[in-house]
Amino acid sequence: MAGLVLAALFVAHSPVSAEGPSAQRELYPLEIFQHREDLLFRVGYRLATANAPFCSDTVAASGLLLHDAEAYGEPAAVRALFGLDGDIGVQSVAPASPAYLAGIRQNDTIVSLGGEPITGKWPPTEPRWQRGHALHAAIDTALAKGSLSIGWRSVNEEIATREIQPVRACASRFELIDSSKGASADGKRVLVGENFPGFSYPEDEFAAAVAHEMAHNLLGHLTLFEKTGRKRSLVRLSERDADRLMPWLLANAGYNPSAAIRFMETWGPRHGGGILRKRTHDGWDERVEFIEEELEKIESAERESGSADWQANFHPLLSRRSFK
Repeated sequence: MAGLVLAALFVAHSPVSAEGPSAQRELYPLEIFQHREDLLFRVGYRLATANAPFCSDTVAASGLLLHDAEAYGEPAAVRALFGLDGDIGVQSVAPASPAYLAGIRQNDTIVSLGGEPITGKWPPTEPRWQRGHALHAAIDTALAKGSLSIGWRSVNEEIATREIQPVRACASRFELIDSSKGASADGKRVLVGENFPGFSYPEDEFAAAVAHEMAHNLLGHLTLFEKTGRKRSLVRLSERDADRLMPWLLANAGYNPSAAIRFMETWGPRHGGGILRKRTHDGWDERVEFIEEELEKIESAERESGSADWQANFHPLLSRRSFK
């Protein structure tokens, strides 16, 4: 995970102000990073699981995101900061997910997976980030086969072990990237920079930005571009399709689909580059018009079937073109 490389932020900087009006104290940079990664993970899980019935490619999901204290420059300081009683901490747990329903919470310490103690089967690695990836791979492999036993120690020192039964989710991961302000998709992942301005927006507007990038993955745009090259006209159509699919994904996840419009209206006038570059994107006001057209279709689909079934009712512009 991207958070595994942020050791210098913890040891070299003083605490910074917490986000939001309810902040009670100043937070260290790693706590700010955790807050943002937690938001991205929760929003991504919500979008991916709610839209799973309409995704052609799905994976088993637990709603659990881990991080490894040993992957930071000062492991002992990181364990103390997050109250961990071991190296493997819970970075995020998605609400109503299998992990959450089992009782796992943020900053609990994972002590075993599949009946195997962390300290025995997964010792620290070199390079340090490899253990975190190995643990997530082990979880994914076990859940793909059925269920997974997870043991953890809570922040109040209680030890528990539960069997986690996964749920289906669209095959798109969500990762926070350090020292970046952008948002992108690579076909399998949604990548959001820790300094992405959308983190200061209301959650549903931030979810709209995440849904836009997720739409690129669901529509297979990267695969298409590998065949055709990134022709400007085709990229513009892919962006238009991602905009149009965005409110469908929001609606299924229980967000107000009009948040896609509010995101454009907030972001567009303020940012001339990045996600709204004019060379490959329509103007932000034009993009609002395309989204408004989809809102009417979503309302119709929900009246008829009770869901925003985009597989049946959304028609991509890019797929209509010839890719010879």
